[in-house]
Amino acid sequence: MPKFARMLFVSLSCMICAGFAPIDEFVTLPLCGAAFAQEAASETPGEASQEKPADTTPSESTSKPQSEPTDSLIKQGEAKIEEIGRTLDASPEAQKLSAGILDPIYKLAELISHPWLYWVAFALMTTGVVSFALQLVIGKLVVLMKLHISLTEILSDALGLAISLVGLVFTTQAATENSTFPQSAASVLSATAVGVVLGYFFYVWGQRQELRAVHAARQGK
Repeated sequence: MPKFARMLFVSLSCMICAGFAPIDEFVTLPLCGAAFAQEAASETPGEASQEKPADTTPSESTSKPQSEPTDSLIKQGEAKIEEIGRTLDASPEAQKLSAGILDPIYKLAELISHPWLYWVAFALMTTGVVSFALQLVIGKLVVLMKLHISLTEILSDALGLAISLVGLVFTTQAATENSTFPQSAASVLSATAVGVVLGYFFYVWGQRQELRAVHAARQGK
């Protein structure tokens, strides 16, 4: 081979080798990038699973200390009430005071111990129940239609209804144990009828008083 041809062949070989070198680099770079992406994808689930317990633990740790003080306060209050009750039961002064309150009531009950007593008591308690129930429901609706409402009147009527209901229950219980009033249908029906009629009249009277008070309050403004 002539010298000129040999030099041309060597130079072409060098150029070919130099020209193929970047191709290898461009081929290897995507492969490395794909491998790096696979490693990152394989590491992310593990990291996410490790971070989940860290989010839940603070809420659990903060909820427990809030409920524990409330339970301890309730237990302390119950223990204090029981202690005060035992102290009063063991105190002679408290027993004398209790007897002084109950003795006049027992003596009055002995003096007026008559079958008509339970009839009158039943009729009065029925009157209170009917009157306060109508006043609390219908009466307050009528006053509300006049664009006026009184929280004091609502509370007083609710208290009167509660007292009348409790009194009616205890009156019936006492009459069952100490008299023949519950066994007499005529006595029960007549006492109920009288109580309903009187309760309605007391409701009408109370309703008029409330409407007059509303009218007077508007004139005063």
